[in-house]
Amino acid sequence: MELEDFYINEERTLTSEEKEKLLNQNKRLVSDFQARKLEAEAQKHWDLFYKRNETRFFKDRHWTTREFKELLAVDNETPDIQNLLEVGCGVGNFVYPLIEELDVLHQANKFFYYVCDFSPRAVQFVRNHPLYDDKRILAFQCDITTEDIQQHIAPCSIDIITMIFVLSAITPEKFLLVIKNLHKLLKINGVVLFRDYGLYDMAQLRFKSGHKIIDNFYMRQDGTRSYYFEKNELAKLFLASGFEILSNTYIHRRTLNVKEGIDVPRIYVQSKFRKL
Repeated sequence: MELEDFYINEERTLTSEEKEKLLNQNKRLVSDFQARKLEAEAQKHWDLFYKRNETRFFKDRHWTTREFKELLAVDNETPDIQNLLEVGCGVGNFVYPLIEELDVLHQANKFFYYVCDFSPRAVQFVRNHPLYDDKRILAFQCDITTEDIQQHIAPCSIDIITMIFVLSAITPEKFLLVIKNLHKLLKINGVVLFRDYGLYDMAQLRFKSGHKIIDNFYMRQDGTRSYYFEKNELAKLFLASGFEILSNTYIHRRTLNVKEGIDVPRIYVQSKFRKL
C-alpha cells in the first residue's frame, strides 16, 4: 500500500460518474425536522460513538509535526512555556504522540496543553491515559460553538490552536461563531493549525440519497455529521474573523495498491491562520 500526498490549489475535477453520484444525493434530502433533531442530539451521537469505539477508531496522529513545524520549533528568544489548545481532542490521538515526541527531543516543557471535546466520554478517555498529568494538561468538556470555553481559558492567552477534523462535525451555521471564539482565545500573532475534509473527498461522493442535509453537509449512519470544505470558503470565514492566511491548500492523497486494484482519492484542506 502506498500513500502519496499532493499539495494542490485547485479543486478536484470530477468524472461524469462522480457528478452523477452527487446529483443522486439530491433525490432525497434529510428533512428539516431530522436536521434539527441531529443538531439537538449532536453531543449524544458523539458520546455514543466513543462508547462503541472507545480508543480503537482513530489512529495516533504522528504526522502532525511533519505538517505543522510550529509544534516542534524552538523559540530561543521566548523560552517560556507556551499554551496550546487542541479543539476536538477525541481520545488523545494528537496530544499524546506530540508529548512523546517532544519528550524525546528534551522539550517536555515546551507547552501547557489545554484539550477539549464535545463528548464527556472522550474527555474521560484522555484523562485515563497513563501520560495524563494535570501539571501539564487540562482536559475538559465544552461546546466550542458557545462561550463555555472561556470558563477554562482566559482570553488572549493561547499561542497555538489545533483544529484537526473538528469543524466539519459542526453545523455550517455555527462556523463563524466557532472561529470568533478561537480568535478571542489567541494571543496577537497566535496561530490556528487546521486540517479537515476537502470538497469532493471520496467519503463525500460515497453518500447515498437520504444523507445530504445541505450542500456539502451530510449525516452519517451513526448520526454524526460531516462537512466538506472548499478552501476559499474556509479562507473567507477566517478573514472575516480577524485572521490572516499563512497557508491554505488542498492535500490530495491517493491510497494505491496496484495488486488489489485499489486507488482511493482522499482530499483534505490544510491551513494555517494567524491572529492579527
